[in-house]
Parts: sequence; C-alpha cells; structure tokens
Amino acid sequence: MKMKTEELVLTNEWDKTFPQSDKVNHKKVAFVNRYGITLAADMYIPKNTEGKLPAIAVCGPFGAVKEQCSGLYAQTMSEKGFLTIAFDPSFTGESGGQPRFMASPDINTEDFQAAVDFFCVQENVDEDRIGIIGICGWGGMALNAAALDTRIKATVTSTMYDMTRMNANGYFDSEDSEEARYAKKQALNSLRTKEYKKGEYSLGGGCLELPVPEDVPFFVKDYSEYYKGRAYHKRSLNSNGGWNSIGCMSFMNQPILRYSHEIRSAVFMIHGEKAHSCYFSKDAFENMMKDSKYTDNKELMIIPDAVHTDLYDNANVIPFEKIAAFFEEYLK
Repeated sequence: MKMKTEELVLTNEWDKTFPQSDKVNHKKVAFVNRYGITLAADMYIPKNTEGKLPAIAVCGPFGAVKEQCSGLYAQTMSEKGFLTIAFDPSFTGESGGQPRFMASPDINTEDFQAAVDFFCVQENVDEDRIGIIGICGWGGMALNAAALDTRIKATVTSTMYDMTRMNANGYFDSEDSEEARYAKKQALNSLRTKEYKKGEYSLGGGCLELPVPEDVPFFVKDYSEYYKGRAYHKRSLNSNGGWNSIGCMSFMNQPILRYSHEIRSAVFMIHGEKAHSCYFSKDAFENMMKDSKYTDNKELMIIPDAVHTDLYDNANVIPFEKIAAFFEEYLK
C-alpha cells in the first residue's frame, strides 16, 4: 500500500537562491508523514549512476525553505554521488499542513522520519544506507531523529540550534528562570485568546529590513543580510513575516535530545567558532558523549573564525568534502 499524498502546488521553474548544477538531475517529489501532512521536496540524483544509491535528506534552517541553503547542501552532496532530497517542513514552504507557519518538536522530528520512509520505498535507494543533514534549528531535529530512528545510519548537523533550549531559556540562556518563562507563557496564552476570538493568527515578524541598524547584535545583522539580502526567497518565513506568533510555544515545554547519548549511529557536528550559536553544538556534543557507549563514531568540528551563516552558503567555509567523506565512511 502506498500512502496517499495531498495535492500540492509545486513550482516547476528553478527558483533557488543558488545556481543549478549540470552534474545532477533535479525533480520535485512529495511524501507524507504519520500525521497525514504532505511534504514537498527537491530531489537531486547524480547523473550517470545505476543501481541503488546511498541517500541523504536535508532540512533547515529553522524558518527557511528548500530553495535556500538546504537545497545547496543537497545538490552538492548529490554531485558527490548521493541521491538527496531537500524538503520543506510541515506547515511551511510548498509543504502542506494547516494552519500555516506552525512548528512542533514532535512533528518536525517526524518530518525527518517521513523522509526516511520515502527513501525506503524508492527503487534506486539502498534503504540500509540512509543519512540526514540538519542545518541550524533543524540540526537539533536531526539529532533528535537520530536518537529515535534506527534506520538513520549517519547524521550531520551544521551550525546547530536546540530550539527547545532557545525558546525556553532565550539566547545564551539569558532568560533561564521560572519568572521569565512564566512571563512569556502569560503573553503567548493571552495572545492565543485574542487571536482565537478574532479568528486568525498573527505573524511574529521575520528578519530586519536592510540596511540593519548598527546597534543590533551582530547575529541579527548576520541573519538579516542572509534572509533579506543574498538568499531572499518569497516562501521563506525568515525572509518575510516570520513564524506564527504562537507557532513555536510548545518548544518551551518539550526538551529534545533527552536520549542523545544513546545514539548508536554516526554523528558529525559542525559549527563556526565565532557563531553566536556555537554553545548549542558544544553542549549537545558533550551531552551526547557523556555516559555513552557509542563514542567512537562521533565528531565535533569547530571551524575557526566562521560565523553562523557562513555555514549556510559559503562554499569556502562549509566542509563539503569532509561531510561527503563522513557519509562515504558510514553509508558504505
């Protein structure tokens, strides 16, 4: 039996923020998760290949779309011999799910598992050689999926965010107190009441318009120059109106990565040394290694001088060769 998918409206023209490669074939595909939400993806297949290929699913960053850096990662990995997909998460981009612009630690982890489901029924995919890549907030989802899905043999996280920690504690854990969390919960739940009465949800706002004021934190400038500048896309939440104002509130109450130390499969974590978010990867790696019996196939790579969005689209910074070598080793 084949799972039924929702009829999605998919763009046919090349509308990515990166050039199309002549080394791979590209097509649109769709698959369904266990909540019945149909996900849209770009599939990249290396040219002049036969038989069953190792496969990699890519998603992220949080609030981005597959036409931005996840597609660049997927296309580049396909150039190196892997069948890949870059997919839009539930409720965003070209994927299904209502209401729009919502997020969930559970559903978004499931989105990765649904991508694995999709790979397992493809005639040209070796279901014993499946990996995933999660970028930024989707790095946390990828690691969470790796802790749950034994079919995933190798996981890469790039400039990872733990979205549950960030939502609960604020940036740099500056709001890590019961009082601060209660105040946020009060505000969000008050907004829920107002919006339910009104009959529609509001958007929280995306990145700042350019030029960005000089007095904002450097990472706010970094994000804005990426999403509003060189990688603007009309379907990207971060490039436009942002998430639903109450769309991420469940992250405050549901920590992910609880059992990351039980991940038996291979994990390769990458982060920029000067990225504001570097503490997420360092702490997640430490917790994954602590009390673990499966440390030999785990690695953390800190890239000197790199900031957060350098790992989005800077081919001189992203260690694509190292990532490919990692997958070649663990998707044998």
